[in-house]
Amino acid sequence: MCTAISFNAKGHFFGRTLDLERRFGECVTITPRNYVFKFKTGEVIKNHHAIIGMAAIVEDYPLYFDATNEHGLSIAGLNFVGNAYYGKANEQKINLAPYELIPYLLSKYKCVDECICALKEINLVDAQFNKNLENGQLHWLISDKNKSIVVECMRDGTKIHQNPVGVLTNNPPFEYQMMNLNNYMGLSNIDPQNKFSDKIILKKYSRGMGALGLPGDFSSASRFVRVAFAKLNSVNPLSENESISQFFHILGTVEQVEGCVIFDNRFERTQYTSCCDTERGIYYYKTYENSQISAINMYRENLDIHNLICYDLIFTEQIKYINRRE
Repeated sequence: MCTAISFNAKGHFFGRTLDLERRFGECVTITPRNYVFKFKTGEVIKNHHAIIGMAAIVEDYPLYFDATNEHGLSIAGLNFVGNAYYGKANEQKINLAPYELIPYLLSKYKCVDECICALKEINLVDAQFNKNLENGQLHWLISDKNKSIVVECMRDGTKIHQNPVGVLTNNPPFEYQMMNLNNYMGLSNIDPQNKFSDKIILKKYSRGMGALGLPGDFSSASRFVRVAFAKLNSVNPLSENESISQFFHILGTVEQVEGCVIFDNRFERTQYTSCCDTERGIYYYKTYENSQISAINMYRENLDIHNLICYDLIFTEQIKYINRRE
């Protein structure tokens, strides 16, 4: 269960939570321009846009959970179990395995509009990375600083949805998630007025009562509403650092506390939260165990080499002591 957002403040920021009961050995991964991508179709891309994001590295291949390229185009794949459908190869299309979609689009294109054109020619097929790795059932949030879309491959075809809120969670499909927001149009960030009846005097007794009814559970439909409300009502930050802080606070409204959701006899939790400054190529993250923000700047690396550049995540809480005894 995950949440992703696109956020315009003092710059454009893109990121997500990864809410699962396990880890996959993920690390912050920079794919330099001359790393060789080999796709199931046989296509080989030897030179491409540089990419930074969170990935599990398998057989020297970056399986990205979320990533941004050097032009600010960003993509995150989120669970869409039961609705995602990958069909058979189509000779009239560009056939890709689901795990190839992020690197294919980010290696070739600079903006969402280019991706929309490319997606019309792409067919996702159920081709596994290897015999031990099944394809994730996913849908994708694709964003740049001007636009966001959601891509869902279902039995009745590939759907490309305009996403005016810049938010994505999991099931149900995106069209329902947007329709469901209509149920909460009465919510507000200001104090409510008594519209219950003019025959009784009702007064507010607490701040924040304008948002009474905002769902607080961990379901994906509720998280969609909650993070959309937080994002769309958040104050526009005055600086870049404030923008980063605001981004993490917005996603903090849907963080999953270990113990609150049980799946397969294990506890789900927010394994990591990411925030990429898409204009400066800086990838920020926190882990469940470490609430300090860590950062990797892709432009401090040699982006013209052939090998992946990987940074292990920091899992130990980093606490700054203010008063020390010598």
